Amino acid sequence: MVLTLDKLKPGCSGIISAVGGEGALRRRLFDLGLTPNTLVLVRKVAPLGDPIELYLRGFELTLRKEDANRIQVKEVSVDE
Repeated sequence: MVLTLDKLKPGCSGIISAVGGEGALRRRLFDLGLTPNTLVLVRKVAPLGDPIELYLRGFELTLRKEDANRIQVKEVSVDE
């Protein structure tokens, strides 16, 4: 099932299938390591839903919900 990164619940993982946005924003997301076929784990979500703490490529990353909404992921179980 394909959904956006901001829709994943804490403790859930997904594989990035597409990165949206344009220009500088899209480049910044790629520079942060948010590239297609990358496994991402949602660690925490702030009480009001923004920002979101992610774990990918061996480091933690905090991302605004607005930016996470531009990233499509395929939800996967941790044992896959």
